[in-house]
Amino acid sequence: MADSTQKPNQPFSSDPPVLDHPVGLGLRAPHYKEILETKPEIGWFEVHPENYFGGGEHRHYLGKIREDYPLSLHAVGLSLGADQPVDEAHLRQFKELIDIYEPFMVSDHVSWSASGNAHLNDLLPLPYNQETLKRLKSNIEQTQDYFGRQIIVENPSTYIAFEGNEMPEYEFMNELAKVTGCGVLLDVNNIYVQSHNHGLDPYEYIDGVDKKSVFEIHLAGHTKKEIGDHSLLIDTHNQQVCDPVWDLYAYTIKQLDRPATLIEWDQDFPPFKTLMSEARQALAILDAHKEERHAAE
Repeated sequence: MADSTQKPNQPFSSDPPVLDHPVGLGLRAPHYKEILETKPEIGWFEVHPENYFGGGEHRHYLGKIREDYPLSLHAVGLSLGADQPVDEAHLRQFKELIDIYEPFMVSDHVSWSASGNAHLNDLLPLPYNQETLKRLKSNIEQTQDYFGRQIIVENPSTYIAFEGNEMPEYEFMNELAKVTGCGVLLDVNNIYVQSHNHGLDPYEYIDGVDKKSVFEIHLAGHTKKEIGDHSLLIDTHNQQVCDPVWDLYAYTIKQLDRPATLIEWDQDFPPFKTLMSEARQALAILDAHKEERHAAE
């Protein structure tokens, strides 16, 4: 199997993994065969583990692709922010995939999507206060103990803000990483989306994030919806990355060392060459920053 310099199932690390090629793509079924036939020059692939719990043909293709590329497992169903423990049946099926495919990264979101037996088809926001921090700490520690390894958690895209917020989101993410030992998956598109929706400064958010906790970056496209005299950005993952998000990404990586970067595209799938074009643009920005750093040394 392909490997990164970080060994699979390494329990905890103060440093992000180092990959020979830092840019990855979300793996989707329409592209399985093309990837296997063409062996594209891409660093790694990310999958939602919940799509592979059932086994069958999807696992077959995932195993074949894992022979050539590192994998990251990016969950959408742990519901880490719910006011209840993480479901052990979900953890068990997730851990089975970790053991089989040896991902270099395991992640989920700072959100909730389950309450009792009700499971909601969305990643719902949380108030940024001490009570939420305590609940997330409990569930992240439960998950890390069960997996025997560190996970990373992603900042969400949001469309509402809670009056009960006690701190800005970046401060909340910093504190969460500090008290749990988890890493941060910094979604730059989500930062741009919510900054527009809430009237915030995305660059102030980037400046406030503890860069030592950032293990990965996500990039994606969004959709603008006009509502009366206002516009709302919706995190649809069905568009190319827009120029302002590329600019914010370029600003972000100046404070990091070639972070693992993923291009997300989760619906209305384009030809695979479109995804590769987005990946090449991310790599070009990373390479340009690397050259700037070398020139300054």
